[in-house]
Amino acid sequence: MSNKMWGGRFVSGPDAIMEEINASIGFDYKFASQDIRGSLAHVAMLAEQGIIEREAAAAITKGLEQVRHEIEAGTFTFSRALEDIHMNVESRLADIVGPDAGRLHTARSRNDQVALDFRLWVRDTIDTLDEQLRELQKALAERALDHAGSVMPGFTHLQSAQPVTFGHHLMAYVEMLGRDRGRFGDARRRLNECPLGSAALAGTSFPINREMTAKALGFDRPTANSLDSVSDRDFVLETLSAAAISAVHLSRFAEEIVLWSTPQFGFANLSDKFTTGSSIMPQKRNPDAAELVRGKTGRVIGALTGLLIVMKGLPLAYSKDMQEDKEGTFDALQSLSLCVAAMTGMVRDLVPDLKKMKAAAGSGYAIATDLADWLVRALNMPFRDAHHVTGRLVAMAADRKIALEKLSLADMQSVDQRITAEVHDVLGVDKSVKSRVSYGGTAPANVRTQARAWLKKIAREEAGTK
Repeated sequence: MSNKMWGGRFVSGPDAIMEEINASIGFDYKFASQDIRGSLAHVAMLAEQGIIEREAAAAITKGLEQVRHEIEAGTFTFSRALEDIHMNVESRLADIVGPDAGRLHTARSRNDQVALDFRLWVRDTIDTLDEQLRELQKALAERALDHAGSVMPGFTHLQSAQPVTFGHHLMAYVEMLGRDRGRFGDARRRLNECPLGSAALAGTSFPINREMTAKALGFDRPTANSLDSVSDRDFVLETLSAAAISAVHLSRFAEEIVLWSTPQFGFANLSDKFTTGSSIMPQKRNPDAAELVRGKTGRVIGALTGLLIVMKGLPLAYSKDMQEDKEGTFDALQSLSLCVAAMTGMVRDLVPDLKKMKAAAGSGYAIATDLADWLVRALNMPFRDAHHVTGRLVAMAADRKIALEKLSLADMQSVDQRITAEVHDVLGVDKSVKSRVSYGGTAPANVRTQARAWLKKIAREEAGTK
C-alpha cells in the first residue's frame, strides 16, 4: 500500500529497510510544538489572503489545537509509516476535520516546513541556554564577591606563576560565559528570518503574504531567496559552533574542579550531591559530575563536525542528507543544557579550602615578579636587569630551601647592594594580589567592582524577562 500522503506517483509501499532509513519521526517529534505553531500561522495567512475559505481555516485551526493538546497530554500516536512530524500531524488533522485538512499544505512544502520548524526549535533552545548561562554567571559572580580577597595560586603551564584570588579566578569564567552568550545572541539574530513560503525550492504562485507569517512567528523578516531558505543550515552550524566553544569553557572549568578536589591539590571539595563513590574503594569521592561535563564536550564538538561534513558537498537545494542535521543537534544542545545546569550546581556547592589555597599561592616563588617589579620602581633598574637579579635571589632561596621573603636584607644586598629594607613591603601573597590594581587585575577591590557590575547587569536582564 502506498503512503496516502504522497499522492498518486507511488503504487506500492516502501521496502522495510527503506522505511527504516527514511523515517525521522523517532527524533523529529521534538518539533511538534514548532510544527503546529507554524501551521497555525500559515493557515491564518491563507485565510487572510483568500487562498482558502475562512470556514475551512477555522476548522483546521481548531483541529491543530486538538492535535497540540493530544501531543502535550501524551495521547497522540506517532506512526513511523508517516515518516516525520509533519505528516503525522497532517494525518491526524485529517482524521479530525476531514478533507479540509488537505488545504493546510497549500503554498508550502515539507522543505520550507522543516526549515521553519528547525529555526523555531533552535531559537527556542538558544533562549533557554541563554537563561541557563546567565544563571551560571550569577552563581560565579556571587561566589567571586564572597572570595574577592581569598588568595590562591595562579598558574601558567600548570606551574605556580603569581598569586591571584579565588574570586578573580571565578570571574574569568563569567567573562567567558558572557562571550558565549554573545555568540548565541549573534546566531539568534541571524537565524531570525522566516523561510515559510519558500515552498519546495522556487517559491509559490499563490498570492501569499510572507511578512504576515514572519511577524506572527516572531521573525524579523522573511528570508530573501527560496533556494537558500530550504537548503540553509548555517543557523544550526553557527549555533553548534557557539555551543562547542561554550562546552569547551565548561570543560576547562570542570577539569579544574577535578584537579582541585584531588588530595594532591586539596583546594576544594564537592558534597555528596555532585560526587559518587567507588564499588571497591570505600574512601573514594569521585567528582563524576565534573568529569561528565568534561566528557560531554566531545559530543557537542562532534555534532558540529558531523553536520559540517554532511553539508560540505550538497548542491542546492534540499537533499535528504539534511535529515541528518537533527539528531546530533538535539543531542548536543540538550547535553550542553545539562552541563550548564550541573556546573551551576557545582559552583554553588563547591567549598574552597582557603588555607590550602593560600599556602599553595606562596609556593614555587610565585612572588618573584613582585620583587622584580619593585627593583624597577624603587631602583629604576631596567626590567631585564631586575629579572636577572630576581632570578639569582630565587636561586639562593631555593638552594637554602626557604621562601623568597625569608632572605635577609644582607642576603639580598650580596646580589645587589642597592636593595633596601623596603623590599619586604612588597613580598608576600596578600601584598602581591593587593598590588595588582591595573584594570582587569586580581586586586580584591577590582574583583569586587567587576562582580558587582556583572550582578547588576544580570539583575537588569532578569527584570527585563519578567
